[in-house]
Amino acid sequence: MTHPQPKDRLFRNSGLAIVLGAIMAGVAQLLLWLIAHITSLAFFGTIGKATSSPLGNHLGIAVVVVPVIGGLIVGLMARYGSPAIRGHGIPEAMEQVLENASRIPARMTWLKPLSAAISIGTGGPFGAEGPIIATGGASGSLLGQILPSSAAERKTLLAAGAAAGMAATFGSPLSALLLAVELLLFEFKARSIVPVALAVSVATAIRSAWMGSAPVFPMPPVTVPSWPAFLGLLFLALLAGGLAHGLSRAVYCVEDAFGRLPIHWMWWPAIGGIAVGVIGYFEPATLGVGYGNITANLAGAATWTAVLMLCLLKFISWSVALGSGTSGGTLAPLMTIGSGFGYVVGLALQGVIPALDAHLAALVGMACVFGGASQAILASSVFAYETTGQGAAVFPLLACCAVSFMVVRKLGRTSIMTEKIERRGVSVPSQFSADVFEHTCVEKVMEREVPSIPSTMPLEEFARRVADSDPSFGHRHSHPVVDDDGRLVGVITRGDLIRCAESAISTATVLDCATKRLFVTHPKDTLHDAIHKLLVNDVGRLPVVDPAEPSRLVGWLSRRAILSARWKVLDEERPGEGMRLPWQPPRRPEPRGDFVSP
Repeated sequence: MTHPQPKDRLFRNSGLAIVLGAIMAGVAQLLLWLIAHITSLAFFGTIGKATSSPLGNHLGIAVVVVPVIGGLIVGLMARYGSPAIRGHGIPEAMEQVLENASRIPARMTWLKPLSAAISIGTGGPFGAEGPIIATGGASGSLLGQILPSSAAERKTLLAAGAAAGMAATFGSPLSALLLAVELLLFEFKARSIVPVALAVSVATAIRSAWMGSAPVFPMPPVTVPSWPAFLGLLFLALLAGGLAHGLSRAVYCVEDAFGRLPIHWMWWPAIGGIAVGVIGYFEPATLGVGYGNITANLAGAATWTAVLMLCLLKFISWSVALGSGTSGGTLAPLMTIGSGFGYVVGLALQGVIPALDAHLAALVGMACVFGGASQAILASSVFAYETTGQGAAVFPLLACCAVSFMVVRKLGRTSIMTEKIERRGVSVPSQFSADVFEHTCVEKVMEREVPSIPSTMPLEEFARRVADSDPSFGHRHSHPVVDDDGRLVGVITRGDLIRCAESAISTATVLDCATKRLFVTHPKDTLHDAIHKLLVNDVGRLPVVDPAEPSRLVGWLSRRAILSARWKVLDEERPGEGMRLPWQPPRRPEPRGDFVSP
């Protein structure tokens, strides 16, 4: 049976990603449609007339009951359907990528969107994007499980579906691609970037055909900030980073508080619904998707006191609801709070920096809180540009999101996306770099002077020299065996020596006991390929031979030599001493981390 070459797999996966992009464009609209109809039924008692906002309902105090009913239904679905529908879905997708070869149960493709539609439609203070992203990831994973696929290919399809869901929701293909790279792929390779890029492009094209290409969050045009205004925005980014860290911690503190309740977690979403309903009674704008709140904050449509109160109440409602384990998203609430916070701080800073545009401050605040909380700085800054069309804001967004990221990293290691799964012992990669094994050739690290053993050497002599720790042997556990012409004919290990010694054949030679079925590598092979041979064939070393003369030994590749390539990378990351000036005394060498165990 022949297996497709890597380039054929890329074409195959790209074709599947295109299909996923088209499917997710429809799924996104279907979920938004379902949320709107459930909202109409729950808050207005109408069927067939869609509305995406509970604003204007006439339920009075009875509005408190609606989120409770929604939470009860979601709790039952989680209890008897799948507990994985709880939360906003992205951490769970990350966990499946890292721990379960990107396998998400098939039932999540319908349980997650249905539970989210019920939760949000009954007033849950979430955005629809989180469940759509989770549904897209589950769809891609399911497709990768149905068709013959490797774990890496399933990961690519999972990320393609998730990114296509985000692009179909906001019309933001580039930020969706970057979000997939930063939170799901954990790599930047053509094999994954190309399919995801095609998926988000198709999803965006279909969305544009249905809904147009206007920015999702229209706002007054902004201009390139002056230097004083730019410095003010950087100060805002510092504050936004602290806020992002505080929001993440608050959500998990609430979740821990629910964990101490003496009742089953199935009832927690209903209890959280009480807080959502009470807050929604006093401030109906906190209920539901709330994309209109983001637009209003960016446009500065309300007084600073009204914006601040909305953000505070939205935060309380969202953190309690999400901490209770109901089904919903995080991005829209983060952007609502961030844009409102940025607008209020921008107004305050205008007293010191009159040139600072409060609308631009709102946009920066939205991106910084989103990026700081999710630790996706590229996706957040590009998202703010794509969804508003403000080209003049690109460089302030990049700089401010970087500052917010650094603040959050200084205050804590985890993010709102990783805290939950890291508590379960899953280590999430925080940085991506070129694999040293993929760009280092064998000849760079192999031993060139390899003491070989003549094939005619008596086994007894070889055993004696090993026992006497012959200096020419060093501390090797294996040795190449060559014939009279210097050609490689085998490899003998200490294990081979022990097995032959047990048979007590006094006339045996080294060749009689050597392994003659050899696995070799070549000088120009990458260490990645060599490691693959070591693992697949369960050997600890590889003779390096000349490809033109397969029997001519030119080197020896051991595990120690392979690790030397990794050590070189680690050594390059050590801070240098810098240039010593003539009047400075010599620096004492820093310890290299060596220790002696007791």
